[in-house]
This record gives sequence, C-alpha cells and structure tokens, in this order.
Amino acid sequence: MFKEIFKYREFLATSVHKDIRGKYKGSFLGILWSFINPLLTTFIYSIIFSVLLRSTQEHYVVYVILGILPWTWFTNTMSMTNTYLINGGIIKKVYFPREILSISVVTSGLVNFLISCLIILIFVIFSGIGLSWNILFLPIILIVQYTLQLGIFLIISSIDVYVRDLEYIVNFFVQMLFYATPILYSVDMFGKYKWILNLNPLTTIFAGYRDIFYYKAMPNFQALGIVFLFSFVVLLIGTIVFKKLEKGFAEEV
Repeated sequence: MFKEIFKYREFLATSVHKDIRGKYKGSFLGILWSFINPLLTTFIYSIIFSVLLRSTQEHYVVYVILGILPWTWFTNTMSMTNTYLINGGIIKKVYFPREILSISVVTSGLVNFLISCLIILIFVIFSGIGLSWNILFLPIILIVQYTLQLGIFLIISSIDVYVRDLEYIVNFFVQMLFYATPILYSVDMFGKYKWILNLNPLTTIFAGYRDIFYYKAMPNFQALGIVFLFSFVVLLIGTIVFKKLEKGFAEEV
C-alpha cells in the first residue's frame, strides 16, 4: 500500500492542492478564511465565557484558540465524510490508490492548521505569554492527531459509500463531542471525575498543544504515547475496513 501511495505521490500532492484551493474557490478573501473563521469563533466564545460567565482562566483568549484551531482541523476532516461520493467520476474513470483521497483530506486540513498556527504565535507573543523551546515538540502532537483522524476518516468515508445517512450521524456526534472535549474549559474543573474526559483522545492531544504554547512546558509523553498507540490501532482497523469496502466503490458512487 505504501509503495502504491509513493508511486502516486504526485497525484496525492495535486489532490491536496485541489482540496485547499477548492475550499476557498470563488471567495474574495480566499485562504484568509483560515485565519478569520477561528478568530471569529474565539471572539464569540471569549465574550460568552470571559465576560458574561466571568471565567477566571488567565489569558482566556489564547487558551480557547489553542482548542479551537485543532478542533477546526478535526471537524473539517469529519465534514468530508462523503469524499468518495463527491469524487465518484474520477473513481470510475481513473485508477489510483483510493485511500489517497482520504489522505488528501486529512493532509489538506493539516496544511490549513499549520497556516492558522500563525494566529497562535501572534496571540502567544502579544499576550505576554511568550515562546519557549517546547514548541519543538509540535510535530509529535501533529503526528498523533493526524494518525487518529486518518484512521477514523478511513472508516467513516468508506462506510458512507454504502450508508449515505452516515454523514448526518457523524455530524451529530461531532457536535456532541465538542462539549465532551475541553476546548472552552479546563479538564481540572471536573475534579476527581476528570478521568472521564481523559477517555477522549482529543483531550490529551489538545492538552499537548496547550502544554507547549500556553504553559511553556513539555507535553505529557506518557499520555501522548498511549493515545498514539490507540490512534495507530484505529488506523490499522481503518485500513482493513477500507480495503474490504473499496472493491465496490465504482459500483456504488
């Protein structure tokens, strides 16, 4: 599989470029929406929680944006559940490793996330928090989130070809997951029950971003290691499910 993907690496690069360009095609501001959307979302939540609900979290805007940006990458990926249905025409006409479409969706989301990380740097610097050498651990956290998202996406995108209602079910669960993920609040608020939130792998991943940017500390490598092993298992399961189901894609799309 890796040999096939490497063989079609130029097609993958083209597909990633098309996904990024197509997302903002026809819009006046184009890729600037990668900055504007999370900024607007952060602004709204900051008003609600820091002003109206009087959150005591220091540098709350920075705290929220370190949850909003990786969450945006996650939700943008999950919103493309029907990617094989959208690309039905090319699937029927041209041979290429079908998993490239899934890899392209997750990778284009990663590129957008890296671009929007400029927002994090700006807010961290001008808020007075400052930078530390711990941001060098960013690639490790990115790999963990990328692995988890690709595994999940391989499963749901391949099943969606046969069960068209799945994308609506996924959207509902993603909305529920937003409140079960410490994006707007700290996991410490739940005291002895915080272990429940820690069952969510995104909790550990988002905590990693906050460790290196907000707290200027090393991430919890033990927790990240456990989540990476879980993510790798999900990726293996996703690959198996995808390989089983891709044989009928051309007839179903």
